[in-house]
Amino acid sequence: MTVSPCRSDFLVYNKEIYQFLLTVRSQCARSNKNKIASISFEINLVDPLVVLAKLARASQVTFYWENQVSGESIVAIDAVAKLEITGEARFSSSEEFIQHSLSNLVCFEQDKPNNTDIKNIQPRFFCSFSFFDENDESDYPFSSGTVFLPRWQISVKNNRCQAMVNLAIDANTNIDTILHVVWTKIEIIQSLAYYSPNLNNSPAKYSQRLVANPEKFKASVTSALKAIGAGDFSKIVLASALDIYSRTAFNIFKSLSNLRQQHPNCYIFSTSNGKGQSFIGASPERLINVNNHFLVTDALAGSAPRGKTPEEDAANANRLLLSEKERHEHSLVIDFITQQLLKLGLRPQFVKFQGVPRLRQLSNIQHLWTPITAVVPNNVHPLQIIAHLHPTPAVAGESRDIAMQQIRRYENFERGLYAAPLGWVDTNGNCEFIVGIRSALIDGNRARLYAGAGIVAGSDPMKELAEIQLKFQALLKALV
Repeated sequence: MTVSPCRSDFLVYNKEIYQFLLTVRSQCARSNKNKIASISFEINLVDPLVVLAKLARASQVTFYWENQVSGESIVAIDAVAKLEITGEARFSSSEEFIQHSLSNLVCFEQDKPNNTDIKNIQPRFFCSFSFFDENDESDYPFSSGTVFLPRWQISVKNNRCQAMVNLAIDANTNIDTILHVVWTKIEIIQSLAYYSPNLNNSPAKYSQRLVANPEKFKASVTSALKAIGAGDFSKIVLASALDIYSRTAFNIFKSLSNLRQQHPNCYIFSTSNGKGQSFIGASPERLINVNNHFLVTDALAGSAPRGKTPEEDAANANRLLLSEKERHEHSLVIDFITQQLLKLGLRPQFVKFQGVPRLRQLSNIQHLWTPITAVVPNNVHPLQIIAHLHPTPAVAGESRDIAMQQIRRYENFERGLYAAPLGWVDTNGNCEFIVGIRSALIDGNRARLYAGAGIVAGSDPMKELAEIQLKFQALLKALV
């Protein structure tokens, strides 16, 4: 069991950190440059989602991330350094921002023999990017690119918990004052180790209306099929938005709690902009994971509903695996990913592919799935990979540029962060990014839910509409 430092340990440890901060302050004075001091140590096990609920403020940017399959969850609160950017250079500018911040980052870690595993969790830069380089709607509440290094980062990995604070230091920083603030906050976080939230939620009372109504969506599918038949493009992903209005403000914390219970094999995420809006979801789709230069990415396309009985479920899965239309849609994604990785000098390899995709089965839907791996050279930053892969045909279409132009024409709402990269990059170049699908934009008592379907030759407008409605259910059941 992980234990927090006792009072005597705190005094010794405080002296070590005090000396560390004095050294950093001296470096600032000598170089005439500000620094970011990063302090991390192991604490009692606490739920990062509880920390988010109890400590985050509406005026602060936040990021929540949970992957139950890997036993990891993390919350980032407030920013010690932040970049908001728009335009085609957003990925390269974000990379430059991260590199510049790293040049000013000085890390302190608790030096204890039993702390080996938790040391692997480094300071992370949390990132969210919109689907398009620029948002058409001027009032969309998120920038097309946001990257921040959090002031507070609480991480859980394999039932061990790490607290990290990143502090802005200059030549005039009052070390005594800043340490008092840090230890006060740490004691508050430690007290949450004994907090058990009430997860017995009653459904929210809300009304709803389709922004893109069913008939319009079917008409768009029909129009897209004609364009596919004419050879304009081979695939397009058309999305719909569902607006929900509640009598009271939606409870982000309880909605995320519901999502992680209902979708334990998905990535549960939330990011807020510090202006009162949040983007949350339960995504089944990993864009990339890089660990010690080893990359894993997923080709995830082709869908079918789960069955109500084991027999029906197996029949749906078998039809999905044998469907020429679904296999074609899936192959477009595989081909695109491999081509983009080759352009970066990476050599992609399939994981247990053998000519037949695997099944990724979720609570209410199942997908064709092919993991792809590669080794990342030292000179390739994760955001360069993101820039090449986003958006994949799984969320845009093929040919990509033409499909994206047509998406703007068919859809009458701003995609924003929907179907776009969200994730983190650490100081060692490790990263994990997902695609922001099965998601919703929350603003007080208003929520906009998003869902999309891939349209290829052979698509049926009624079946694509049914797929959209099925995907909406993931968020509808979670909102409270």
